[in-house]
Amino acid sequence: MLEKLYHLYVDSQERSLLLHSLVELKNQLIQQGRYTDCVDELIFKVINAPTKRMKIEYI
Repeated sequence: MLEKLYHLYVDSQERSLLLHSLVELKNQLIQQGRYTDCVDELIFKVINAPTKRMKIEYI
């Protein structure tokens, strides 16, 4: 069975906010003594995600 793929389009400011939030969540998990494997994977995916130039027209 194939997994569904989801695409998330964010600008540079939203990407930066997303990374900072994930790092903050990782720090909280470390303080609680919990595993951070899933958060590490998300951080890795966000950092290595390809960029795509899109033209946006405002009406």
